[in-house]
Amino acid sequence: MEHLEMIQIRKEFPGIVANDGINLAVRGGEVLGLLGENGAGKSTLMNVLFGLYPPDGGEIRVNGARVRIASPREAMRLGIGMVHQHFMLIPTHTVAENLALALPDVPFLRPTAPVRDRLAGFAERYGLRVDPAAYVWELSAGQQQRVEILKALLGGADLLVLDEPTSVLTPQEADELFAILARMRQEGHAIIFITHKLDEIMRTTDRIQVLRQGRDVGTLTTAATTKEELAACMVGRAVSFDLDKKPLFPGEPILEVEHLTVLGTMDRPAVRDLSLTVHIREIVGIAGVSGNGQKELVETIAGLRPPAGGTIRMAGRPLPPGDPRAAAMAGIAHIPEERLRFGVVGNLDLAENAVLKDYHTPANCRWGMLRAGARADKAKAIVRDFQVVPPRLDAPIRSLSGGNVQKFLVGRELWQDPPLVLASHPTYGVDIGAAQMIRKRLLWRRSAGGGVLLVSEDLDEVLALADRVAVIYEGTLRWIDNPRTATRAQIGLLMGDARDRTGAEAPAAPGTPEAAAGNGTGTGTGSPVAAAADRPPTPPEIL
Repeated sequence: MEHLEMIQIRKEFPGIVANDGINLAVRGGEVLGLLGENGAGKSTLMNVLFGLYPPDGGEIRVNGARVRIASPREAMRLGIGMVHQHFMLIPTHTVAENLALALPDVPFLRPTAPVRDRLAGFAERYGLRVDPAAYVWELSAGQQQRVEILKALLGGADLLVLDEPTSVLTPQEADELFAILARMRQEGHAIIFITHKLDEIMRTTDRIQVLRQGRDVGTLTTAATTKEELAACMVGRAVSFDLDKKPLFPGEPILEVEHLTVLGTMDRPAVRDLSLTVHIREIVGIAGVSGNGQKELVETIAGLRPPAGGTIRMAGRPLPPGDPRAAAMAGIAHIPEERLRFGVVGNLDLAENAVLKDYHTPANCRWGMLRAGARADKAKAIVRDFQVVPPRLDAPIRSLSGGNVQKFLVGRELWQDPPLVLASHPTYGVDIGAAQMIRKRLLWRRSAGGGVLLVSEDLDEVLALADRVAVIYEGTLRWIDNPRTATRAQIGLLMGDARDRTGAEAPAAPGTPEAAAGNGTGTGTGSPVAAAADRPPTPPEIL
């Protein structure tokens, strides 16, 4: 018998059918992968299961009995637990206090002893070790996730839903999670694993159900499918993972950041005495778990934040601090992390958004009046070249899907062949095919003589695109000496604060005197791009 069945589930929001007659079933002792792009309906379907949204149609059965799940409390009573992408813990309380809130028979005051007794068995069975007296704010993302899993298990969950569970984890923490899930599977738990990462879903699941645009497009046995087949199911067409990255020798520095300090929340340093250089014909990649200063770094270079100290030079000239127009006029293109906040204006149409950064130039303005034809032509060209699918050109950009907004934004920023591209999570929220297109455009920009500063939490993306790689942790950079030979495990240690001083300094860019001489600011080995220049490149594979 199926442990859970969701039959013909329908969920609508104003103007959107998020789930359109979806069927889903999972058995005990099975890991079911729920795969789909952002906006495919995965999280909505699971929120219906967990009682956060009422369904507009269909039914749910648990162990064969039809149930009505009106709230998360009812879901937990039925043995359904959910670990959300953004953890639902109170940072200022201890682990024990957070667990006590989910356990009605445990007192909130002085809960440590009774919680510790209950945790002992779970720690041994599943490897879920955590200090019940520790405050949540002291824990890493991986440890906080363990608390969320423990909260579900202590509440009696025999079906666990995990929504994008590795999005904030280091590679080591992700490996620990996969080991925990394997133990739970052996114990007979049913697990639904939501993700858009093909490698992870191939590694952890027994079956994979694919959603596209709110519909169920198929369920496949993991052992009998491939990443290429899954990608085609996700986007409805064949997808090539070949990027054809060619080795290049960088030129002169285009961006120089020296001793930069930036204040973040509550005036605490988010970036600490950070220095980096990006050269012409080079992609510098910054990897790291979100919240370690990468957002503040990129926004400061783009002129959106004033620095507390340090200097930024573009093509040898100092940039005025906190001046986004000066940064744009100097040739800096910015693909921001928060596209709807810093990238576009939601209530303006596509043509108006196309000229947000250059409306004042002669190409778009004459005698103080905007040229409607010029901005419409630019918008049409971006829509065509970057495969944007808008309802119409005069529609407000907020009416587009997140992926189409991102494609339009990337197209606008790369339109004028900028000398420097600040690419912060450039492929977030787009389908696999569009992500590959964006990656190829960044490589083309590099080949055409531009520099790229790439910030991404997708370690595979960083390793595939970047010539030099650094890990950002608590506002400081730790450079990877040779990205071509570095393993995910080695980089993951740096992401999680296991300091490896062999890569503490920035390697010199290939083709520079420092790299050739083995001195200066580099480690002497230089970047792998130079070392690989005399041999054909190996096309990278990205997920």
